[in-house]
Amino acid sequence: MKDQSLVYLDRVSKVYGTAPRPVYAVRDVTLDVQPGEFFSLLGSSGSGKTTTLRLIGGFELPEAGHVYLGGKDVTHLPAFRRDVHTVFQSYALFPHMTVAENIAYPLKLAKQPQSAIAERVQDALKMFRIPGLGDRRPAQLSGGQQQRVALARALINRPKVLLLDEPLSALDAKIRDEVRQELRALQQETNLTFIYVTHDQEEAMALSDRIAVMHNGRVEQVGTPRDIYNHPTSLFVAQFVGKANFLTGAIADLTDSTATVEVKGTPLQVPNPPNASLQKGDEATLMIRPERLQLNPDATIPNRLRGKITDVTYIGQLLEATVETALGTMRVTQLGDAPLQPGEVEVGWKLTNCQLVR
Repeated sequence: MKDQSLVYLDRVSKVYGTAPRPVYAVRDVTLDVQPGEFFSLLGSSGSGKTTTLRLIGGFELPEAGHVYLGGKDVTHLPAFRRDVHTVFQSYALFPHMTVAENIAYPLKLAKQPQSAIAERVQDALKMFRIPGLGDRRPAQLSGGQQQRVALARALINRPKVLLLDEPLSALDAKIRDEVRQELRALQQETNLTFIYVTHDQEEAMALSDRIAVMHNGRVEQVGTPRDIYNHPTSLFVAQFVGKANFLTGAIADLTDSTATVEVKGTPLQVPNPPNASLQKGDEATLMIRPERLQLNPDATIPNRLRGKITDVTYIGQLLEATVETALGTMRVTQLGDAPLQPGEVEVGWKLTNCQLVR
């Protein structure tokens, strides 16, 4: 696998502290990142995502495992000898240099001819939509402009891999959305490999070809945004990514294709996951995304609950309804602006719109 991957982590661990109470920032992580891929490390604070990025960049050395770049073992190489560049959360621009000098810095380190440097800097200023700002200092720029300068500097010498550590977190919502779109377009245009750290699930879903969801120093799941949202492989991923309703009960019956979960005496049907090795009596949790629920469903819907709408929230084109049922609170999301009124209602969902998570 490491020979086909641009970045490959082989059972990497990073430990802080000493025995008897070592703390694993990253524990037994194996990842592969393909050439030209936009790959995100998604997790909350303390999940190990930034430490994983620093292990790839050479800013941290692992206590166990190996790091490969382009099939070459770089585990013990310092950061400056790895063909990667990092964009930090703080941008790390040189305040005493102009924008043009900041962008040119990697080329000067590589001892490129001055004429070639000037031409490439001008091309970078145009590409990142900051022409005419070359003579300004970083303090004279907006946050979005500073972000573009940091990206231009990082990409000026076309590294094999660009590492980005929460680069948009300091921007306000409107600018963040604009730069996010530009970042994705830039990655697709250059076909470079981006590894992106974020705690923002919406950001990861919008940008990424694949996502690694991290928790307590481990990788919980790797997959496309669609796979992670629709088919989480653990209860943690289901709870962390997106909104969902959860109903916990016990397996009452099993067939090759379906499982019946009894929740507070109510039987509910769910697809039987392949290779799940379920048995009658096992505890099981159903996950149903709010947008997959139907209000007052037709007679073909197998899973149905009586309830009462207690609250309705209007969010642009979305309606979010809170429904109290005998099994607990269910949240329903619907498109449209037709008014929903508090009162008695039935909630239902198709067999294919729920799944078991453990």
